[in-house]
Amino acid sequence: MNKAVILVGGPSRGTRFRPLSLDLPKPLFEVAGHSLIHHPLTAIAKVPSIKEVILIGYYDETVFAPYIRQWATEFPGFKISYLREYTALGTAGGLYHFRDAILKGNPKRLFVLNADVCCSFPLQEMLEVFEEKEAEAVLLGTRVPTDAASKFGCIVVDPSTSQVRHYVEKPESHISNLINCGVYLFSTTLFSLIRTAMESKAERLASDPTLDPNDGDSSSVLRLEQDILGPLSDSRRFFVYETRDFWRQVKTAASAVPANALYLQKAMQNDSEEHLAKPSANIIPPVFIHPTATVDPTAKLGPNVSIGPGVIIGPGARVKESIVLEDAEIKHDACVLYSIIGWQSKVGAWSRVEGTPQSTSEHSTTVVKNGVKVQSVSILSRECKVGDEVRVWNCVCLPFKELKKDVSNEVIM
Repeated sequence: MNKAVILVGGPSRGTRFRPLSLDLPKPLFEVAGHSLIHHPLTAIAKVPSIKEVILIGYYDETVFAPYIRQWATEFPGFKISYLREYTALGTAGGLYHFRDAILKGNPKRLFVLNADVCCSFPLQEMLEVFEEKEAEAVLLGTRVPTDAASKFGCIVVDPSTSQVRHYVEKPESHISNLINCGVYLFSTTLFSLIRTAMESKAERLASDPTLDPNDGDSSSVLRLEQDILGPLSDSRRFFVYETRDFWRQVKTAASAVPANALYLQKAMQNDSEEHLAKPSANIIPPVFIHPTATVDPTAKLGPNVSIGPGVIIGPGARVKESIVLEDAEIKHDACVLYSIIGWQSKVGAWSRVEGTPQSTSEHSTTVVKNGVKVQSVSILSRECKVGDEVRVWNCVCLPFKELKKDVSNEVIM
């Protein structure tokens, strides 16, 4: 038996996902018609040896309870539960804190996934590498442009064996363009490694009077990337499975738009028919339309568009590279491009809500306009109103705002 742990974080993290995370935890935000966390759960369901999934975070239990009940019905092949940290313990600290629950039933191996990752989650392939190499750990890696690599954990591997020779989190100089995807497979010796790292950190705290254990420098707060993977690279049983498929982090609210595009494109490639609209003169695939949405036949949608439950799209509207959330309305002849339209928001007739086009292969979600860095995606939060014939360009609008005149490159508070 194998287990999987999904690290979901908590409300004091994910601040870069605001304003959307003001209403909904980031792991539950919908891209391509499903919550972010639903995508790894779907991948886990394809690995028969995984019999239990544990979510670890520090959101209140009531946040995930209704979703867990729903997932239990949808994914009957494994048990799913949520464990709440008493405080933020870091990605490794949280695992160690709940080690007894994780090790219950004596699982052979442990998948650890970050909830804010968008990829195809090739878990079975990682498992095959793990068994073939008799590994202690397998990390999912991917190649990114050299100028973007330093934003991530960089890996140096033996090209003939895929063994990790060196790992550095966000290096100051170029090391490698092979980066850590935030998806791992460990043997249960992981917990002894965390224990060793915890003891080493406790010794550093005791010997350095400038560090305050009450100010976030506790030995219980450990991160997989900084505190575990670096030392683990000294082991000859640490390997990388390099994916050639899509990958992206979902850190900022704007990054949900390219993640939405990547998941929809993958669904189209796999001939998934789950609510993907059939191509037509006014549907440029891939487009997801929830069955409860109302789309006028003269509206033009796509590519890379998700239409949520209860959404109303009026005659002659144009929606492209965007996410339209539950109960939003886009009135006749409006145009929405590279944007997120929030829950119950309204876009007026002949208005235009627009962001800046960016490739899904880019890992930045900001652009520079008039010397100022702004989000490349326009975002309307919950219950925002855009008046008729108003243009909104590269803006982030907080909840319950009404826009009656043109605005660009601003955060509207």
